[in-house]
Amino acid sequence: MGANAQTSVPTFTAGEILTAANMNISARTGIPVFADATARDAAFGGTGEKTLAEGQFAYLESTNATQYYDGSTWQSVASNKVVQIVTGNTSTEDSSSATTYADTGLSATITPTSASNNILVVVTQVGCVKTSGNANNALNLKLLRGSTEIQRFANSGGYTGTASSLYMGSFGTQYLDSPATTSATTYKTTFANDSATAAVKVQEASVSQSTIVLYEVTP
Repeated sequence: MGANAQTSVPTFTAGEILTAANMNISARTGIPVFADATARDAAFGGTGEKTLAEGQFAYLESTNATQYYDGSTWQSVASNKVVQIVTGNTSTEDSSSATTYADTGLSATITPTSASNNILVVVTQVGCVKTSGNANNALNLKLLRGSTEIQRFANSGGYTGTASSLYMGSFGTQYLDSPATTSATTYKTTFANDSATAAVKVQEASVSQSTIVLYEVTP
């Protein structure tokens, strides 16, 4: 425990003699500091201790979190802190003339430190092209967590209704996900053609780099 950590939140009665130790508890910190949630919960309601009530604040050393009691449960004071950042990239060209989704080669894996944290996913998919050959040729792009689709961020991209090629440049997305896990979690993009004719491409000619950035953030 740190110098400010407490094991109880005392309450005093009329006529009670206050010791230096009693006074120091109040003087050292405005918000009670506890080693962890177990110590916090044990500090209220006992003999000579304050009764827990709505509006009570507490600080936990184990998680570096400030909390408040809402009358029924402890809640975290929102801080939206970035815990870690993971990146992935690829510049390898991929091409498809199928309506079945295939990997673009862009992915990144993150292991959340807390199941209550969110993952902000930022994707830039570059070198997106539709080739000539069919009027219905167009690009579809999806964002997946593992094998689960969480967003389609390009739908019939580049569709012109004509059998002509088109360089679309890049497609991007930002998605705040709640995976609710502390296991390694992979995010990736997949692509497909709107129709099973001609071809669509990503990272065309392997000259530019697609990127994915994963931010683990507190709620």
